[in-house]
Amino acid sequence: MEFTLGQLAALLQGSVEGDETQKVSRLDKIQEGKAGGISFLANEKYEPFIYQTESTAVIVSEGFKPSKPVKTNLIRVKDAYLGFTALLEAYSQFAKASYVGVEEPSFMHESSKMGENGYRGAFSYIGKNCRIGNGVKIHPQAYLGDNVTVGDHTIIHAGVKICSDTKIGNNCEIHEGAVIGSDGFGFAPQPDGSYKAIPQIGNVVIEDFVSIGANTTIDCATMGSTLIKKGAKIDNQVQIAHNVTVGENTVIASQAGISGSTEIGKNCVIAGKAGLVGHIKIADNTTIGANTGISKSIKTPGTTLFGYMGMELKNFLKSYSIFKNLEDLEKRLKELEKKA
Repeated sequence: MEFTLGQLAALLQGSVEGDETQKVSRLDKIQEGKAGGISFLANEKYEPFIYQTESTAVIVSEGFKPSKPVKTNLIRVKDAYLGFTALLEAYSQFAKASYVGVEEPSFMHESSKMGENGYRGAFSYIGKNCRIGNGVKIHPQAYLGDNVTVGDHTIIHAGVKICSDTKIGNNCEIHEGAVIGSDGFGFAPQPDGSYKAIPQIGNVVIEDFVSIGANTTIDCATMGSTLIKKGAKIDNQVQIAHNVTVGENTVIASQAGISGSTEIGKNCVIAGKAGLVGHIKIADNTTIGANTGISKSIKTPGTTLFGYMGMELKNFLKSYSIFKNLEDLEKRLKELEKKA
C-alpha cells in the first residue's frame, strides 16, 4: 500500500512541511528509517535521529522546533504519538480488509452460517450450528466447536481453539493459540484419596471490544457462564478459571492467574504474575501490582495493592522501609544485648 504525504496528512488532520506529493509504503522506527518509510518523533530523547533519518517523512507535534536543519519531510499534527497511533490503526485496518473469502482446505458444517465479507483460512474448522457475523476473520488452523456464536468484525487468529457453546461479541480480537471454553479445573476428592472430575457444563461469554492475548486460557463455567465483559483487555498467557467474571475495561497483564468464581470489577488493572484466590470480589478501579497475591475480597473502589500477600500500597511501603533494614537492625539489637 502506497500513500502520498498529502493523503496521510489529511487522514491525520495535520499539515505537510515539505513535498506532499512524495509517497510512503512502510512504517519505520526513526533510528532505522529508509526512503519510502514514515516515522514519528514523540519523545525528545529520540530527537537526534530526526536530523539523520533517511525516512521520507516524520510525524511530529505542532510545537516541535528543530534545533538544526531537517532533511526529511515533516507531517505536523496536534500530538505526534496519537497521530502515529491513528496511522497504525488505519494501516492495520487496511491489512485486515485484505483477508476475504475461503481458502482450501477448510471445513464448515452445513448447519453453520457465516455473514458477508468474511474470511476462512486454510485448515480452519467450524462445527455444527455456529452463527458467525459479518466481516469475521478466521485465520488458518483455528477451531470453532459446535454452537459457537461470533459477532460482527471479530478476528480469530491462527491456532485459536474456541470450544462448544462459546459466545463472542462484536469487534473482538483473539490472538494466536488462545483456548476459550476448555474444561474448568473441577475435581471432587474421593474417600480413597483419588479425585473424580466434575463435569463442566457451562460456557464462556465474551462481550464486545474484548482483546485476548496469545496462549491465554479461559475455562468454561461449571454451570452458567465465565464472563468477560465489554472492553476488557487480557494479555498473553493469562489463566482465567471457571465462573470468573472480568468487569468492563479491566486490563490483565501476562501470567496473571484468576481462580474460580472470582468477580473482578470494572476498570481494574491486574499486573503480571498476580494471583487471585477463588470466590472473592475485587472492587471497581482496583490496581493489583506485579507478583501480588490476593487472598481476600477488596471492597473499597480505587484501592492499590502491592506485595506478595497484597498489602495496601501505603502500608506496604512503610513496612518495606523497615524490613529492608532488618539485617542492620538485627546487628544493632545483638550489640545492645551484649551491652545489657
